Amino acid sequence: MAAKALWRHRINLRNRISGGMVINMDLFEYMRNTVKEKESPLAARLRPTTLDEVVGQSHIIGRDKLLYRAIKADKLSSIIFYGPPGTGKTTLAKVIANTTSAEFTQINATVAGKKDMEEVIGKAKDTLAMYAKRTILFIDEIHRFNKGQQDYLLPFVEDGTIILIGATTENPYFEVNGALISRSVIFELKPLAKQDIKELLRRAVYDAEKGMGSYDACIDEDALEFLADLSGGDARHALNAVELGIMTTDRSADGKIHITAEVAQECIQKRRISYDKTGDNHYDTISAFIKSMRGSDPDAAVYYLAKMLYAGEQVAFIARRIMICAAEDVGNADPMALNVAVSASLAVERIGMPEAQIILAQAAAYVACAPKSNAACNAIFAANEEIQKSGNLPIPVHLQDAHYKGAAKLGHGTGYKYAHDYKNHYVEQQYLPYELTGKTFYEPSWNGYEAKIREHMKRIKKEAAEDK
Repeated sequence: MAAKALWRHRINLRNRISGGMVINMDLFEYMRNTVKEKESPLAARLRPTTLDEVVGQSHIIGRDKLLYRAIKADKLSSIIFYGPPGTGKTTLAKVIANTTSAEFTQINATVAGKKDMEEVIGKAKDTLAMYAKRTILFIDEIHRFNKGQQDYLLPFVEDGTIILIGATTENPYFEVNGALISRSVIFELKPLAKQDIKELLRRAVYDAEKGMGSYDACIDEDALEFLADLSGGDARHALNAVELGIMTTDRSADGKIHITAEVAQECIQKRRISYDKTGDNHYDTISAFIKSMRGSDPDAAVYYLAKMLYAGEQVAFIARRIMICAAEDVGNADPMALNVAVSASLAVERIGMPEAQIILAQAAAYVACAPKSNAACNAIFAANEEIQKSGNLPIPVHLQDAHYKGAAKLGHGTGYKYAHDYKNHYVEQQYLPYELTGKTFYEPSWNGYEAKIREHMKRIKKEAAEDK
């Protein structure tokens, strides 16, 4: 009788649904997993089990977003989560596991082989045939699967045997089979915002159930700021530092464990730099960075770039300043400078840290070394000043739009000379309002490509005058 009761208990455990995940285990496996969960790293224990506990990624799991509605309704199709480490790809998969009525199983592409997939597919077929339940297969690091392994999954995704959830840190359009991509919805996860990281750190310190609240620790605001800045949007990195700090820091006289900025610095192994993003130090550093590029000192420019990145400055902010400097201080002396700066801005948005620092360094060094001219900058400022002074001057009639009915009766466009019909594709005629005849706004410098612009303009004007 006892044997029969134990057998029944093991059957119940085998079929037990824990948070939406069917656990195929016996009593001893269950006990081992319970102990393992208690001993798991802080980042793993803090993983949300419901959508309402998820922090960040509101662009894909906000209440009005497709993914939120699909998870709530348990109507998922195959999806791929793509984003940097520590942004919540596995977390979202676990939330789905705790929400869905489908079978949920997980494999990691770094260790799983063909045999593992065959076993999963076999069980999925049985479950579908016997219970009319579909299986969600979560594959972490799916980009590690070779083409043959990915091809093996395709027919089972296509016929509905499995719903695939893939997670990858690499661009899926390059690393995942195109056929799988076409049958999946791709969700890009962004690095967590600073406020999101801070909220998770507070949970880690003060939550007694999932976090380390039972240790009676507290964390200073400047330590929160420092860790949130240094994490680079990677929640796991910041949580590991907090866990290490609490486990290794002696209690103070008040009996509490205090996580100060100094403790945080030691735990994350990076020196804390005084850098208030709304204070003088912030503005002084960005000012020195810009002036170093303007002053053609690539060494100083890269130094201040490194200082800002080390202190956690946003790469998008730095990229914007490089673009502005390329237009304001280089201009047409080297038109490629703005192309390099814009390309760098787009690249860092797609790549993120730490690789983004290399792209920013290349752009800053290029702008610093480029020949300089502020002629374009001076031109727009001078034009703005003239408009403020002279107001709305009439446009010469021959330049006015002549493409609408009745324009000819008004004389609009009459007498306009089409530049491409003339030598050097240039003809002398009045372009500025007549009141500003002879006024100059753009004065090309003698630096870099602007010297060629100056010579070109001088030559075509001279030849036009000679041909009169």
